[in-house]
Amino acid sequence: MNNNDKKISRIQGPSESARMVETIVGCKWSLTVYQLLAQEINRPGEMVRAVDGLTTKVLNQCLKRNVEFGILDKQVFAEVPPRVEYQVTPFGQKFMVILEALKDLQSKI
Repeated sequence: MNNNDKKISRIQGPSESARMVETIVGCKWSLTVYQLLAQEINRPGEMVRAVDGLTTKVLNQCLKRNVEFGILDKQVFAEVPPRVEYQVTPFGQKFMVILEALKDLQSKI
């Protein structure tokens, strides 16, 4: 048997998903937003009123990042006054499982 038969390819880390997890977990408010959505609080104004210390500016930045990653979906209604609602996407549901696993791991450390 020659040496070429034994070589194993180097495995690349999941750079995009790692960046996503780091960004979301690093955001002070993302996990709170997910908790609000689980309680069916899905409008930005309701979210700001439901959480002390959460500002509209910071919430909008957080929601925008989550929409860009495909974790949340933004639905805009053509009404006056304008109405916007957010919900977790199917991909976001899978991502929530990862966050729960990280939470469980943290509790064991």
